[in-house]
Amino acid sequence: MRHIKNHNYLDLGKLVRYDQPYALKTVALLCILANSPVFADSAGNGEIYEFNISAGDISTALNKLAETANVELSYPAAIASDVKSNGLKGSYTAEQALQQLLKGSGLSYRVSGGNSITVEKVPTLKERDATAMPAVQVVGKAVYDSTDPYNSDYRLPNATTGTKTDTPIMETPFSVQVVTKQVLQDQQVTRIDKAVQNVSGVTLGAINQGATDGYQIRGFQNNITYRDGVLIPTIVGGSAGTKRDTTNIERVEVLKGPGSILFGRAEPGGIVNIVTKQPLTTPYYALQQQFGSYDFYRTTLDATAPITKDDTLLYRLNMSYENAGSFRDFIEGERVFVAPVVRWNISERTQATLELEYQHYNDQPDPGITRIGNRPANVPLDTALHEPLNNKNVGDRVLVGFNWSHEFNDSWKLTHRFTSEFMENESKTLNFGAANANGLLTRNFNNATPASQRYFTSLNLIGNISTGALKHKLLWGYDYFVIDDQITNRYGGSVSGFNIFNPVYLTASPALTKRDDQGYTQSWHGLYFQDQIELPYHFHALGGLRYDNAEGINNILGRVTESVDHISPRGGLLWQPVNWLSLYGSYTENFGGTNSLFNTDGTSLPPESAQQWETGFKTEFWDGRLRTTVSYFELTKQNLFTAIPGDPNGNGRAIGEAISKGIEFDTTGEIIPGWNVIATYAYTPFAKITKDVDPTGGIGNQGNRLFLAPKHSGSFWSTYEFQTSALRGLKFGAGAIAQGQKEGNAGNTYELPGFVTANLMASYQMKVGNTKVTTQFNVDNLLDKNYYAGTNSGSFITIGTPRTFMGSVRVEF
Repeated sequence: MRHIKNHNYLDLGKLVRYDQPYALKTVALLCILANSPVFADSAGNGEIYEFNISAGDISTALNKLAETANVELSYPAAIASDVKSNGLKGSYTAEQALQQLLKGSGLSYRVSGGNSITVEKVPTLKERDATAMPAVQVVGKAVYDSTDPYNSDYRLPNATTGTKTDTPIMETPFSVQVVTKQVLQDQQVTRIDKAVQNVSGVTLGAINQGATDGYQIRGFQNNITYRDGVLIPTIVGGSAGTKRDTTNIERVEVLKGPGSILFGRAEPGGIVNIVTKQPLTTPYYALQQQFGSYDFYRTTLDATAPITKDDTLLYRLNMSYENAGSFRDFIEGERVFVAPVVRWNISERTQATLELEYQHYNDQPDPGITRIGNRPANVPLDTALHEPLNNKNVGDRVLVGFNWSHEFNDSWKLTHRFTSEFMENESKTLNFGAANANGLLTRNFNNATPASQRYFTSLNLIGNISTGALKHKLLWGYDYFVIDDQITNRYGGSVSGFNIFNPVYLTASPALTKRDDQGYTQSWHGLYFQDQIELPYHFHALGGLRYDNAEGINNILGRVTESVDHISPRGGLLWQPVNWLSLYGSYTENFGGTNSLFNTDGTSLPPESAQQWETGFKTEFWDGRLRTTVSYFELTKQNLFTAIPGDPNGNGRAIGEAISKGIEFDTTGEIIPGWNVIATYAYTPFAKITKDVDPTGGIGNQGNRLFLAPKHSGSFWSTYEFQTSALRGLKFGAGAIAQGQKEGNAGNTYELPGFVTANLMASYQMKVGNTKVTTQFNVDNLLDKNYYAGTNSGSFITIGTPRTFMGSVRVEF
C-alpha cells in the first residue's frame, strides 16, 4: 500500500517513463458522490491552493498534491503502475485537484476518515450502483480531456488522423497539427477554411465561386474534407455545393502530406479531418448569439446529457441558423443546420452511435473579379461581375451515419462505420476569362440541378501484441466508397458586351441553350494494414500498405471510363531520446482514385498519384504545454488537374508532374498559465511543374511555378487570460496572417500580390449562479487591407474580406 502524508512520503520506486504508452485503458468519467464527507482540516474548509503539477506518473502527481494541500493519500502500489497523469495547473481546492488528476486514469477515490483519502480503481459498469448520483461541479481547467466543453487548451497531446489510432503526436513520424475548439471559439470560426489558417503550409483556395471548402496544402489544391475519417467531397456532381458548418465540430486535425493509405482517395498535400462533437455523460448546454458586419447573424445551440439514469443512452444536439449579407454587391446567404447524435452504451466494452446532419443552404455564388493582363482588374471591391438575375445556389444536404465498436479485451478492438450522404441543389452560375484592356468581358452561363449520393463503409481491427522486446499496435482495415453524381437540366450560353468598369446588368433572365445531362459514378475498394512498433531505446517505427481497386463509370455513355489497381506503401521511424524531443523521417505514397474531371473530348482524366519524403523534429517544453514541429518535405505529384482558360464546361487537362519542396514550422500551446500562442511559417522555395506536354505537343506549363503556392506564408495568434482574482475571466488576443506573391494560374500569366492582415479579440467570462456567460468581440483585417485571397486557376479572383467586426454572447450551463 502506498501511503502519502503531508511532506513525508515513502520511496515510490522506479518511475515509469513519461513517453511510454498508457498501460491501462481509459475508462468512463469518475463516479463521485456529491454528498460524500468532505476532506477534513485544510481541504474541508474549501481553501484554494495553487497547483503546478507536471504531466507524468500518477504516483509523482499524487505526491505533489499531498505536499501542496497537506492531505494524506493512500493506495495499493499495483493500481498506479504504468498510469499517467496529464498534470495540473491552476487554483483548486484539494478535492477538485484530486478529481482533475484522476480524470481518465481509471482511478477514483473515497474518504476514509479525517483527511485520509484512499485512491482505488473505478468499478465497472456492472459494479456501479444503478442509482443516479448527483454530479459534483468541478471549478477549474480540465487539462487534456479534449471532449470537455470547458477545456481551454490550445494543444492536445494525441491525434487520430496521422495513424487512425489514438497516438501521441510526439510518437507520430509525420507532421500532424490540431486546431482545438478553444481556438475556434477565440477566433469565432464559422467556416473550416478559417480554422486551417492556423496550420503552416495551408492557404485558402477558391473553389466553386466560394460555394465549397478549398485549400492549398504544401503547394497543391485540395477540395476534399474528411469527417471523423470519412471522405466527404465538397463538390456536388462536379458543380456546386456548400461549405461545411462548424457548429458541431470538436476540433480540426491536419495531416501534412499523403494520407490515402488510411483514408482512400485523398489529395497529396494533406488530410483535413474534422472531428465532430459526441454525447457526454455530464450534462452540458450552451446557447450563442453572434452578430457582425454586413448584417451577419448566427444563433447556435449545443446540448448533451444522458437520456437514461445509468448513462446507457446519451444524446447530443447541435443546431444553428445563419443569415448574412456581404461587402460584395448582390450577395447574401441563409443556412440552417441540425445535427443530433444518440449513443447507446450496450456494455462496458460495446457502444453504438446513430448520427444525422441536415443542412439547408441558400447561397449566392461569387466569382469575384477578373484580371486584365497579368494583374487583377482595378475595380471597386463591391463590383459584381455575376448576374443578379442568374445567380443561385440553393440546396439540401442530409448525412446519416451509424457506427459501433466492441472491445474483445484490453488489447483488441473492432470498429465499424457506415455513412451515407445525399445532396441536391439548384445552381445558376457563370464563367468568364480575362477582360480586355477596355474592360469588356464575355460571360458564359451554366445552369443545372446537380445531385449526389455517397455511401461509405469501413471495418477496422486494432490489436496490441508483444513480440519479445517489441510492442506492436496493429491495424487491419477495409473500406468501400461510392459516389454517384448527376447533373440534369443543364443550360448554358454566352453573353458579351459587359464592361467591368461600367457594369449594366440584365433586366430579364438570359436566353440559354439546353445541354446534355451528365452522370458519373466512382467506386473503390481498399484494404490496408499498419504496424506501429515500439522498439528499444525509445525508437518508434511505423509501416503500412494499402491496396486500392478504383473504377469510374460514365453513366451517360454507359461504359467504364477507368479501372485502376494500385498499391501504396508508407513507412516512418521516430526516435525520442528524451521526453521533450522527437526526431523523425518518413516516406509515403498517395493514390487519387478515379477522376470525375474530364478532358475536352469527354474522356476522364487519369488518376492522380504522389510520393513524399519528410524529415523533421518535434519538441515539447514547459512540461509539454508548448509543442513545436519543424519539418522538411519533398512532394511529387503526377497527373494534377489544370483548368483550360475560357472552357465553358470547366474542363481541363492533366499536367504530367509537379514537385514542391519546403520547410514548415508550427508551434502551439501555453507558455505560462493563461498565455496561449500559435505561430506558423512555411518556406516553399521550389514549387514547380516539372513535366508537361500540352495538346499541341509542346512543353506546356513545364518550368512554371504552381499556382497559389507562395514562397513565404505564415500566421500568428496569441491570447492572454488574466489569472489574478481581480481580472479573472478577462482575455485579450491578437494575430496576423501573411502570404507572399502567388501565381494566378498554371500558365503563370498573372500574379496575386502578397498581403498581411491583422486581427484582434477581447472577451470577458463571468459566473451568474451556475451559468457561465462569455461576451466576446473580434476584429478581422484590423487595418482594412485590400488583398486577393485566391483564384480558381482560371480568371476568377477572390477578393479578401475588408475589416469586419464580430460580437457574440455565449451562455453555458
